[in-house]
Amino acid sequence: MGYPLVYLPAIKGHVAQDIVWTLPAFLEFCYIVQQNVITDNTLSNLKNALDHFHYHRKIFWEVGSSDYKRYISLPRQHSLVHYEALIHLFGVLNGLCTSITESKHITVVKKPWWLSSKYRALGQILQTNQSLAQLAA
Repeated sequence: MGYPLVYLPAIKGHVAQDIVWTLPAFLEFCYIVQQNVITDNTLSNLKNALDHFHYHRKIFWEVGSSDYKRYISLPRQHSLVHYEALIHLFGVLNGLCTSITESKHITVVKKPWWLSSKYRALGQILQTNQSLAQLAA
């Protein structure tokens, strides 16, 4: 947890205290879900970290940050509430990251969408992906 140890003292006193506490609460959650072994006690710590993050992140709405909506992804934040149940169902994540699936989504869906005519685009997207796969082979 080296980075927050340097960053947090640097911003302390310059921003609201809840902003200072939002970062370590989120990072604690991230560190917990990256563990290779997760026990019931670990899941309890995970829930506590998420609760602290949700409590402290409200400061961004309260101060009315105009950049908040641009830089902080609510769908990704919402997905955090499902981690505990998904770990129960499927086990630990072992380093799985949403950016992996997001980068594939951009390559396979978004870029072909922009190349399409937007009218009945699914067939055009599939054709584009098939053509790109053949070129790559």
